[in-house]
Amino acid sequence: MRGRTVALTRRICSTALVSDLLDSAPPACGRASAPRAAPPALLRCAGRGPAPLPPAAPPAAARPAARNPASRGRSQVHPATAIQHRRRAQLRQPRRTRLGRPNPRFQVDGLQNLTQLEVFNAAGFALQGAAASAVAASSSGRCLCLNHNGSVQGSWTASANWNWIVDPLNGEKFIKVAEVQGTEIKPFVESLSTCPKHGLHNPLKAPERYLMYGDISAKAAHMLGQPAVSDFFAKLIQRVSPKSYQQALAEVQVSQKFLENFCGDQVRFLARSFAVPGNHLGQRSNGYRWPYGPVAIITPFNFPLEIPLLQVMGALYMGNKPVLKVDSKVSVVMEQMLRLLHDCGLPAEDMDFLNSDGITMNKLLLEANPKMTLFTGSSRVAEKLAADLNGRIKLEDAGFDWKILGPDVQEVDYIAWVCDQDAYACSGQKCSAQSVLFMHKNWSSSGLIEKMKKLSERRKLEDLTIGPVLTVTTEAMTEHMNNLLKIRGSKVLFGGEPLENHSIPKIYGALKPTAVFVPLDEILKSGNFELVTKEIFGPFQVVTEYSDDQLELVLEACERMNAHLTAAVVSNDPLFLQDVLGRSVNGTTYAGIRARTTGAPQNHW
Repeated sequence: MRGRTVALTRRICSTALVSDLLDSAPPACGRASAPRAAPPALLRCAGRGPAPLPPAAPPAAARPAARNPASRGRSQVHPATAIQHRRRAQLRQPRRTRLGRPNPRFQVDGLQNLTQLEVFNAAGFALQGAAASAVAASSSGRCLCLNHNGSVQGSWTASANWNWIVDPLNGEKFIKVAEVQGTEIKPFVESLSTCPKHGLHNPLKAPERYLMYGDISAKAAHMLGQPAVSDFFAKLIQRVSPKSYQQALAEVQVSQKFLENFCGDQVRFLARSFAVPGNHLGQRSNGYRWPYGPVAIITPFNFPLEIPLLQVMGALYMGNKPVLKVDSKVSVVMEQMLRLLHDCGLPAEDMDFLNSDGITMNKLLLEANPKMTLFTGSSRVAEKLAADLNGRIKLEDAGFDWKILGPDVQEVDYIAWVCDQDAYACSGQKCSAQSVLFMHKNWSSSGLIEKMKKLSERRKLEDLTIGPVLTVTTEAMTEHMNNLLKIRGSKVLFGGEPLENHSIPKIYGALKPTAVFVPLDEILKSGNFELVTKEIFGPFQVVTEYSDDQLELVLEACERMNAHLTAAVVSNDPLFLQDVLGRSVNGTTYAGIRARTTGAPQNHW
């Protein structure tokens, strides 16, 4: 049985990321719950810390007189004591892990070897603590230079071809990235060709590598758990994909928790197989989780650490050899994480990493012919890759995500806060962001919309709770809003205006959190439905309302939608929940009064 290995972690990150550590603390919902305890710190190297030293020898004057050897035929040291002494002597020596290397000390200063950055000016988001020693700072420098276009066959490679990345906050050139060109892909093609279809390891080949990756995960999780290291990555994420510090830090924490979950023996448990008795003596069927071998992973800009890390580690755990391409605008984050993984024991030749444009990556896929590709990004590119690769691809593309508020009105403050987080956290740049809200008429008199408006007005550019939109311009979002306002009965509930007093370049978007009301019967008209259900990857949502006798129309609208990624049914009415859940389909559906559209399964309530 061929396991779906590359997509192993896809379900874990299929709803992008929103943590309970969000832009603001949620209002209390229902019964008060005990505060969440801080996760226990990992034992050093999964419980392999140095043993305590034996007690010091007593002073010479206090030592008992030596026994006369002639008085007894042999020493009176008890055998168990002798064994204990030998054991202590062994523990004082450097211990070695299954990686065949001494246990790392997990000091933050180790980050000094994890970077090739030349110059970096964080412009208000300077890297702090010991991690700052990883960066060669320059008082006059205004850019960050990535000298290497990638890592291939265990070595970082250089390139003379450069591409400038524009600062999303002020429009200046601030990252200079070396990118692989179409004529330079041969080493990457050859590297993938060295991996057979049965992978670098599988249940019948090199099973000790499962244990090796358990050790790597333990060490990497411990490193990400260090405050200076997590702060380093959170601020680096903020700098290239502007979002609030809480959102960026939550991305690091979710990644760290994922690695914790696959420490020790958990990687080989992930490869658990099955056996079925045959129909006569000596016959049985065995099913194994088998790797694909050479694979490719392509990830977007909005979660520059969580999405690529979870996907690439899932591929490595199961024995695949991936080539990873991250959007060049944010690839510095995963480059730094890859160097950290190397320091934690990841064999450098187990995966390749490259910076390139889409055309070059498409050429690489066609020439290298990976046995499976995992793509997270736009539906337009996804459809092209599906055709080019003859279906050998796993996709997580667009998501027009609906939320239905049931007839039982309760916990209005909490529901308003969740709606604000779902629609506008990370400036709405999540494939799981709330795109349309179906609100029962019972909520109209609850003040829900007014509360959502007040929450949206708290978002400001200064703390990046609202910020640049990297794939949709202000003009495009405004044009879409104006087209919606041409529909009869539609109106702007709040927002609808560009951000003020900023220096965000015009190639990016800058819009206040926006909600547009469109009547339900107008949404369902054929001329309007495609317009209303167009995904806007920014702080934009459509709101409508329905009555008891219009639930069928709501379900019809959900059935006609195409991008079924996430959804939420907000109700504690069991009959209502069963009716809606039984007649709808999504990748992930959250149900109950605490239901939301965002929130990776790594971070369920």
